[in-house]
Amino acid sequence: MSARTIGIIGGGQLGRMLAMAAARLNFRTVILEPQADCPAAQVANSQITAPYGDPVALAELAAACELVTYEFENVPVEAAAILARNVPVYPPPRALEVAQDRLTEKRFLNDCGIPTARFHAVDSQADLEAALADFGGKGVLKTRRLGYDGKGQRVFASVADSTDGAYAALGSVPLILESFVPFEREISIIAARAIDGTVETYDPAENVHRNGILDTSTLPARIGDATAKAACESAEKLLAALDYVGVVGIEFFVLPDGALIANEIAPRVHNSGHWTEAACVVSQFEQHIRAIAGLPLGSPARHSDCVMTNLIGDDINDVPAWLARPDALVHLYGKTEARAGRKMGHVTELKRREG
Repeated sequence: MSARTIGIIGGGQLGRMLAMAAARLNFRTVILEPQADCPAAQVANSQITAPYGDPVALAELAAACELVTYEFENVPVEAAAILARNVPVYPPPRALEVAQDRLTEKRFLNDCGIPTARFHAVDSQADLEAALADFGGKGVLKTRRLGYDGKGQRVFASVADSTDGAYAALGSVPLILESFVPFEREISIIAARAIDGTVETYDPAENVHRNGILDTSTLPARIGDATAKAACESAEKLLAALDYVGVVGIEFFVLPDGALIANEIAPRVHNSGHWTEAACVVSQFEQHIRAIAGLPLGSPARHSDCVMTNLIGDDINDVPAWLARPDALVHLYGKTEARAGRKMGHVTELKRREG
């Protein structure tokens, strides 16, 4: 296979791992990222240091690459659309449009026949009061755009919680109020769709969050076969509806009866799929490169049970202990400064499957 060049918008750890996977398959990578010496650029072939929407930088990226992908969902849709006029962009810009607005996302999921929590658009304090009244005074208020890892949210746990100034406190921007879901656990599924429409799905992971940030992903998840099948079917519906190419992550709440409620989608490789680099022959990162480059998708089969643990902030100090473990794969992201809430790396502990 002759070498080709893939452009990656975004220079964080996901872009870094995509660049590493691309190199193994003999692709060159160019990173577009405003931060110099970003984690992805440390392993890529070159970096264009400029804002994501800079027209000169976008033209330079399109001229340097045969195709473009991205590592996070807050890439400006306009930038992706400009690039798509000159070079294939995968996943398609439409996926960004859907994922960037929580209200649009919820409506799109429902249109695909995928259940979500109940929700109301909130564009004023009066809207918030009315929405909370409909939900019995409880719910989760979120910004519709740009929130992640628990940011841009406020929880109303009971009717006694004060709503005074809540709309203004989140910036007086378009919001969404979501009803509480009586779930037993959270899971996510990583799926990939090739250019020819072939779909492969990895086993669902059971996720635990700490302070709004993913802490661990465990395989196998404590769910029944019917629940796992429903997660796969939801992924296939979503991918087909978007004419998607690449890897997607979908988070679900699991109800006591095993039914699923979709929480959110991520049109990219996903933190809860990092375990695939240790427990599968083909990781989610290689799968994404295969998909967007028109190569055959690899097997998503898992050869080991495992637990993936994020190293967040000062967790980086635990690396020597992790390295002493014979069953642990340690992956660090090349970040020099540890800050509270910052993902510094991850560790995947393997357990060989019986039989």
